[in-house]
Amino acid sequence: MAEMSLLGLEDELTCSICLCLFENPVSLICGHSFCASCLEATWKDRISPLSCPQCRMAFSSKPELKKNTVLSAVLDAYRIKAGVPEPVKEPFEVKKKDPDEIKCDSCMEAKAVKTCLTCMASYCEDHVRPHRENAIFRGHQLSDPLPDLMDRLCSEHGKLMEFYCVQHQSCICSNCLQCVHKGCEFITADDRRFKQKTDLTDKLNILEDKTDKNEQVITQMKEQQTKLKELATTRKRILEVEYRQIREAIDRDEKEAMFAIDKEQEKGQSKLVSLMKKFNENIEKMNRTKSEINILLDQSQSLAFLKASVDLPSVVNFEPYNPRMTVEGKEVIAYHSSAVALKEWITKLMEQPADNRIFVLKPGNQFPIPALLLNPPLSHPREYPRDLAFNQEMSRMSSPSPACTPKTKALGAKQRNRNPNKELKDPKERKDQKSNTQPLSSPAAQNFVKRSELLKYGTILNFDVRTAHKRISLSENNTKATVSDDPAHYPDIPLRFSVCSQVLCTKGFSQGRHYWEIKMSSNNFCGLGLAYGRIDRKGPASRLGRNAESWCVEWFNVKLSAWHNSIETVLANPNPSRVGVLLDCDQGSATLYNVQDRAFPFHTFVFPFTEAVYPAFWIFSNGSSVSLCKLSN
Repeated sequence: MAEMSLLGLEDELTCSICLCLFENPVSLICGHSFCASCLEATWKDRISPLSCPQCRMAFSSKPELKKNTVLSAVLDAYRIKAGVPEPVKEPFEVKKKDPDEIKCDSCMEAKAVKTCLTCMASYCEDHVRPHRENAIFRGHQLSDPLPDLMDRLCSEHGKLMEFYCVQHQSCICSNCLQCVHKGCEFITADDRRFKQKTDLTDKLNILEDKTDKNEQVITQMKEQQTKLKELATTRKRILEVEYRQIREAIDRDEKEAMFAIDKEQEKGQSKLVSLMKKFNENIEKMNRTKSEINILLDQSQSLAFLKASVDLPSVVNFEPYNPRMTVEGKEVIAYHSSAVALKEWITKLMEQPADNRIFVLKPGNQFPIPALLLNPPLSHPREYPRDLAFNQEMSRMSSPSPACTPKTKALGAKQRNRNPNKELKDPKERKDQKSNTQPLSSPAAQNFVKRSELLKYGTILNFDVRTAHKRISLSENNTKATVSDDPAHYPDIPLRFSVCSQVLCTKGFSQGRHYWEIKMSSNNFCGLGLAYGRIDRKGPASRLGRNAESWCVEWFNVKLSAWHNSIETVLANPNPSRVGVLLDCDQGSATLYNVQDRAFPFHTFVFPFTEAVYPAFWIFSNGSSVSLCKLSN
């Protein structure tokens, strides 16, 4: 029956202009409704006062067209019941009113000052007076002028949507509350508006706070950019001085080598001149004797000829020779040989990555140093090389490693203090030297360091519980760190790592040498190294080696890498279960060893530490642990 009554409304739902069902129906103040496009087409290009096409009611100005939401809802229901397809909607939309342009719905001229949510109309100052002064309108709800007044009506019931359904998150009217939304949790629209406003204000405050923090960080980064530029300029200037001094040292050595060649040439020239003078004198003596003989021969018929006697000069007994003169003196040969060896050594050194060069220069390295540089010829007339700074460095490099025997150390000192111009007289001494000295490239001097030499710098460490990530559990007097999926009940403090499962030690070092050892239960997913105390604890860049404040070697599955400032260097993996770390703050280096019965170095970090550094650890695999070892022989 309801369907039949709805289907009988076709005439009332038909536009009187196009005689079709309404499309985007709009209503005039006279109460008649038309298709929005039809009404606009009827009024198009008309100069005379506009009027209603049906009742001819005239309008002094073009009225604002309001969408008839109730009629639209009835049309939608009719189309569904009658099976009429949805028409293609034209691009006409009823514009929302600007609050500054809302007119009084009574006089249609004056600016509205209030909107009555009961009457669903806006009034100017004059027409709102009854609502303010007449007791009949006391129950009406007034508000500031609303541009979306018609949108506040329920499309199904045409009543004010004064409630908000929390369950369906939509505005509803009182009729909706009794039928479709019956039993739903609801609040008033004002309560929802207050809650929404409070929530958005809180979010706005959060955004403003975060924006301020980001701007502060950007400012700090700009300051850091300036500081970084200054540091880079200073570092360049220092390096330029170092490289210039190296070039000056080589230039001086080159000049001295050229001078040595010149001396050899002058020496040869002087000898040749002396011999030539001597031979010229001999020729003169022999020519004088020849003249005497010729005079006597001319007087061969005389009695004096018979009595004459001529002795040959003594120079006749000297056999003339042309000596083979060269510039291949001992000093020149020494310069040439050392230059070739130095070029070969520097070439091989420069082929190494920059961060490995200090390692290969230190005792116990695996870098082959030419034997000529370690043991220059004993006949060399001066100490090699002449530049003092370079000579000290070469002396340090060629000094015995910690693994050398006392006999080797004593012999090395004896060799460094000897006079290079003096030959070793004692054959036994030469024999001892030959049998006890060896190049640093030999495995006995390079591949390991005695652990007892490292233990001289041993230190006692403990994990700092204030820095431990909640996944890390400390035990055995804070000397063992184990990672677990069950978080520990640590308090939230700024010092604690909150992103990466990492922990620092309580003790930091800024000077001297220090050594410690770590035992790992597994080296599949773990890392160990050093960090400044100011390393970030909260952000994604807090992971060891992914910032400028930390250095670490990291086992990621079977791959071993060295990390600093997010730069990775892949290393050969010795798969150690016990790792030793020798920190030399004064030299700015940290060497890591694979500790067995002896210590085998596998990587060295070289960096001029500007503040105290703390032993740092990262463990990821569940159940894995690292322990700080008690150092003993």
